[in-house]
Amino acid sequence: MAAPASAPFVARSAELELLTDAVRRAAEGEPALVLVGGDAGIGKTRLLTRTAELAQEAGAAVVVSHCVDLGSVGLPFLPFVEALSDLRRRCSIVDDFAAQRPALARLLDADPGATPTSEPAGRLQLLDGLAAVLGGAGAPSSPLVLMIEDIHWADASTLDALRYLVARLRDENLLVVASYRADDLHRRHPLRPVLAELGRHPRVERIELEPFTRDELREFTTAVAGRPLDAAALESVSRRSEGNAYFAEELVESGVRPGELPWTLADVLHARLERLPPDVQRLVRIASADGRQVLEPLVRAVAAGPVLGGAAGADTDSALREAVAQQVLHSDGDRIVFRHALLAEAVYGDLLPGDQVAVHRAYLDALAADPALGSAAVRAYHALRAHDLPMTLVASRDAARQAARVLAPAEERRHLEQVLALWDAVPDAAGLLGEPHDDVALAAASAAARSGAPERAVDLARAVVDTHVGDPLRHASLQHVLAGYLLAADELDEMLDRTASALEVLPVDPPSRDRAWTLAMHARAALNLDLDDIARQDAVRAVADAQAVDAPDVEADALGTLAVLEVDDPERSAELLVEARERAHAAGDLETELRCMSNLVANRYYAGNLDEAARLADEASCYAHDTGMTWSVYGMTIRMFVLLGAYLRGELAPADPGPVPESWAAGYQALQLYPAVARGDADAVERGQALRPAWVTDGQIALVAGGCTVDALVWRGDDEEAVALAEEVIVFLGREWSDSFLGRIWLSALALSALADQAERDALVGHDVAALVAHGDEFLDAAVRTAERGRPRGGVLGPEGRGWLARVHAEHARLQAAGGVGENDPVLWEAAAHEFGFGYRYEVARSRWRWAEALVAAGDRAGASEQLADVLTDAEVMGARPLADACRALARRARLDVGGVRASSSDTLTERESEVMALVAQGLSNRQIGERLFISGKTVSVHVSNVLAKLGAATRAEAVSVAHQRGLLAAR
Repeated sequence: MAAPASAPFVARSAELELLTDAVRRAAEGEPALVLVGGDAGIGKTRLLTRTAELAQEAGAAVVVSHCVDLGSVGLPFLPFVEALSDLRRRCSIVDDFAAQRPALARLLDADPGATPTSEPAGRLQLLDGLAAVLGGAGAPSSPLVLMIEDIHWADASTLDALRYLVARLRDENLLVVASYRADDLHRRHPLRPVLAELGRHPRVERIELEPFTRDELREFTTAVAGRPLDAAALESVSRRSEGNAYFAEELVESGVRPGELPWTLADVLHARLERLPPDVQRLVRIASADGRQVLEPLVRAVAAGPVLGGAAGADTDSALREAVAQQVLHSDGDRIVFRHALLAEAVYGDLLPGDQVAVHRAYLDALAADPALGSAAVRAYHALRAHDLPMTLVASRDAARQAARVLAPAEERRHLEQVLALWDAVPDAAGLLGEPHDDVALAAASAAARSGAPERAVDLARAVVDTHVGDPLRHASLQHVLAGYLLAADELDEMLDRTASALEVLPVDPPSRDRAWTLAMHARAALNLDLDDIARQDAVRAVADAQAVDAPDVEADALGTLAVLEVDDPERSAELLVEARERAHAAGDLETELRCMSNLVANRYYAGNLDEAARLADEASCYAHDTGMTWSVYGMTIRMFVLLGAYLRGELAPADPGPVPESWAAGYQALQLYPAVARGDADAVERGQALRPAWVTDGQIALVAGGCTVDALVWRGDDEEAVALAEEVIVFLGREWSDSFLGRIWLSALALSALADQAERDALVGHDVAALVAHGDEFLDAAVRTAERGRPRGGVLGPEGRGWLARVHAEHARLQAAGGVGENDPVLWEAAAHEFGFGYRYEVARSRWRWAEALVAAGDRAGASEQLADVLTDAEVMGARPLADACRALARRARLDVGGVRASSSDTLTERESEVMALVAQGLSNRQIGERLFISGKTVSVHVSNVLAKLGAATRAEAVSVAHQRGLLAAR
């Protein structure tokens, strides 16, 4: 680590304690990221250095890496490459993981001839490899402490890697400490949103270093000076440094009397440099042009170059030793590092513009003579500062290729856009690069798409395509490229129109790759716009053309489209998906391969073949993990199917899904509400309501979180709130999707359940429930209409949809029975249990509970006891507490012979209180109850008060409801 100062470490005891405690917790398997922020010179490096010393004394392995300020030129993953290179020298874990993940190996070895791994598969593989190495490098006796300095200079890929790493933290012996300049974070600084995102993670802590207090400054300056400063000197240092550690140190070490202290930091730094011999000043100025740290061989080559007058090797050695002795520079491995970044900035800022250009030109010459001294990105940086536009153009294109090879699309795009910006200013740009403008622009569009900027990708590709309007064939051949970006940006109408126009121009014979892709893209657009006939026709043609020109990637894409269109024949759809996966595998298209695997899992799930779906989901999940694609769109979809399948099988215990990226967190939390509600988690409603802000980002979250919250409210007895929420979700998704979205059947069933519960309680106390029954009729009509109009592609309602539709009819009959206009028909509940029998264990049990209830009403007590005993056992095995409690309440209420349930209600109320409660439930007044039981109205009042107290009820109606739920009232 860079030595921050000559003075011993003083003050900052609280911050140091936080960091050393984090090291201790990392050793215990509690990984964390600590973000250390503060103004330049405030003492961040000093604090990190002391922490590193104490961590090493405690047995930790400490690795230090840095971000470098190269302006708009980025070095992708620089601090992680530096860290892994250090680890590679210490242990074999880096090479072990690199052998499994080619993308990681290429990043470390930087082979310029390597073939890039496809995006985004390779990038996910790379990020997964970085996280796996760092997570596995530590041990309980020796946690890994990774320190990354100056992340305000980090490139986009480094920030992505840091976010990925944090999201994966679970029980690794790892502590990451990252420092940044708080005063550099302007409103649009790219680090600001990353800090905000990381700050929400439970494994992230933040330390903001404040200026020294007066007492801390006295302690610090005493350590620096070797003696206490007199009052006047301390006051002057305090006023001018404003508690900044580096400023204070420079002021104290300036070597002048207190009354002559320089007024500005720049003056202090210049005073330090002016004391250096001329040859040392020259070396320091050369080093400053490359930032705070520079490779020692590079600075030697520049110093020896003719542009700056050339210095002999011995002269450079002498100047370097003197700079180190004067604490301006120091050596850190193969690098020369300024004592502080502010010093490097002050030195460079003091150079005249002509001097700056000359120094950068010297760097360019040294790099041209020995390219191994720096990357293409470094050449581009110096070429731009030297105003050499042709060299900047060429170096930026080379830097883009290097960024692509190490899977850093944001940096690749930035370099390519630099090339495009310089194109018209550089004569014969195409000749210099050996490629036309179109190729560069389309490469930039691809990088934009891969870096998460689909709109920019569309703009870049559209500009290229539309420049060829006068060349119909070229114009048509490029449309499929633009179509891919339009699909990602959800511009489906334009995608359909452009590919349709291209198909009118592209020759049918002989088949071509361009026409095959155009057919496949036109089919995708038609599929998403529900133009199934067109989609099928063009997908079939795309398959034929792809086979003719041996394009397995195109064939896989088209087969995937055909599989979606075959949902009315699940077996044929599955065959197509298997074939598509094989073709994608042959093409090396990992993303399409996982898409096919994900769709195959969904195919088996929605066909009701849950065992096969579970097997395929586990296989696909392992494959995604092994290939580093766990966090891809399809990898995460597969993981969700794994969790959903476990819930349907009745596995309700809380599951740890592992690390979840921020973009998927809300979806995972929504999915976990299914078992949470079934378990009866006390906070299920609150967790569901907390996801409401995510409705607007993903309608599926609105459906799942909203529906599960409705279900939790029904179990809690908040029926009016449940119905209101169900209607709110229906209206919201009706606007987002359509009035006939299939999830409406599920929401209608839950709303009908709430209405039926409310109607039963209201009827017990003699209230009119006609309005509730009429409201239920509306939900029934909507559910039936949705089942008729909103069926999925193919027209067949799946097994889960049929189960919820059957429950809609059964709940509606229960509601009518409560209103005295029908019967709670056991046959309807039997049908619901049968429809859920495809493998939805919890809903089968819930339907059988209601079936038993209906059998009691129909007088079949033996049948009810048999059903209820089985359901109670299953509910207890699953851990479905609310359902188990409801079964016991029904057994007590109906006095059914169910093992382990007491039929008598005397465990809560006395016999007389039970009699009074039964008459209260019939709506009788105290006087009427007294007449029935031959006791006074006053005595009845006492009994009612006792009942209210025992049941925790505030009113007679609430007492009736609670007693009914607990099975303390005899069946009607």
